[in-house]
Amino acid sequence: MENLHANRSVSITELKRSPSAVLAAANFEPVAVLNHNKPAAYLLPAATYEAMLSHLETDFIRKAIALSRADSRPAIPAEDVFSALEASISQVESQSALHGEAA
Repeated sequence: MENLHANRSVSITELKRSPSAVLAAANFEPVAVLNHNKPAAYLLPAATYEAMLSHLETDFIRKAIALSRADSRPAIPAEDVFSALEASISQVESQSALHGEAA
């Protein structure tokens, strides 16, 4: 059997038969869902999943900041970025008005 990354496991058949009982028995811990004795999925408490997503987003932001600090190109002033964005929005609105589309 492959390594399981959970203390509890359940077969897909058992999960389909009684999902509420599996959730109750999990007691807020991850559960490995097995298909032919191999992990097919992991069932996680919502709070655990949300914490993982938050951690991934935080890690992504940290890496993006580190990359931007290592970038030797000059920074673009925010005013220039917003001006270009406003010009693009105006252009799209003008094209939509010409075609009779709602903006």
